[in-house]
Formats: sequence, structure tokens, C-alpha cells
Amino acid sequence: MTAQPSVDLTISQRLDHLVAEAPAEQISLSWILHQLHERAFGLFLLILALPCCIPFLYGIPQIVSLPLMFISAQIVMGRRDPWLPGKLGERSVTKDGLDKLSQRAGPWLRRIEGVSKPRLALLTNPPLDRFVGLALVLFSASILVPLPGTNTVPGFAVVVVAMGLLQRDGILVIIGSLLGTAWIASLIFAGATLASLIKNWIGL
Repeated sequence: MTAQPSVDLTISQRLDHLVAEAPAEQISLSWILHQLHERAFGLFLLILALPCCIPFLYGIPQIVSLPLMFISAQIVMGRRDPWLPGKLGERSVTKDGLDKLSQRAGPWLRRIEGVSKPRLALLTNPPLDRFVGLALVLFSASILVPLPGTNTVPGFAVVVVAMGLLQRDGILVIIGSLLGTAWIASLIFAGATLASLIKNWIGL
């Protein structure tokens, strides 16, 4: 039986295929990136951001946030093919962890795939995709905020934007961008409020 070409697979099937092809228990980010081929930007962003959607998860968001920022910055720069330098590419996840992620995320991804379609595709193509990439850099950076649960909202925003890029769905890109922007704004507001309270408390 001939293997199904990866280009014909849905996004959720691509995740399952990636797990099945994993050569070892520890999987480097570089290996994952090299398996994605076409649409690598969107797929890699999606895979990296999915673990960040899990509330109060520590460790994994910190591992993937810098690669997320690095890949997003390459969209801003207009690169056609994503790449990771040695140190970032050597970061790894377990095959079991990737499998569990695929199983948990699969139903949700299929739901999004079911309602998404090509629309407002200009937002997913140059030059407008560079503005999307800039937003992704900011969302990815906010994942590093060392507070409980702060990885979930920006992680979900990146997932929605990545799905929009993959499906050529500008509506999803807008929804994810609005969600991430609202999150950044809330962080800025909370930080400013906290700073004001501290100043008042110490009498400055």
C-alpha cells in the first residue's frame, strides 16, 4: 500500500504522522522542522505553541518560546524557509509528549479545520504577513512572563494565527491577533497598575 503523501494530510493528521516517523524518544526541534517541508512556518509555529495552551504548565513553554520568537521574526524578515540555529535546534521534546499532545489537540484542530476556509488570504501572504509575524513575536515573547498561567492565552493566540496561516484564513489570523493583542494590553495595564500601587505604597 502506498503511503499517503504528507501534502494530502490534514493538519491533525500531520501531527500523527510526525509522531509515527519520530526516530527516537527524544526529538530535537531541528528534526521536527526538517520533516515539515511545505507550509513549514505555520506548522512549526502550531506545534511549538500547542503545549503553551495548557494552563499552569511549566518548563515546556520556556523551551519553545525562544524558537517561537525566532521563527516569527523570520516571517517579519520575509524568509521563505524557516531555520533554527544550533542551540535552539538542539532543544528537544519527548516522543511520548508529542504523541499525547497530538491526541489532546487533534479533536480541537479538526474542529477548527472544519470551519476554516480560504478567505481574506491577503493577510497570509506578503507583504501583510510580515505584520502578522511581528504580532507573533510579541505574543511569543509574552509567554516568557514568569507568572502562573501566563502562557495559555498567548499560546492559544499563536495557535489560532498559525491555523489561519496554514488554512489561508484571514479571519482566523484576525481572531488570533485580536486575542493576543488584548493579552499584551492587559499585561501592560496590569504592570502599570502594579507599578503605581508600589510607588504609592513606598511614598514616591
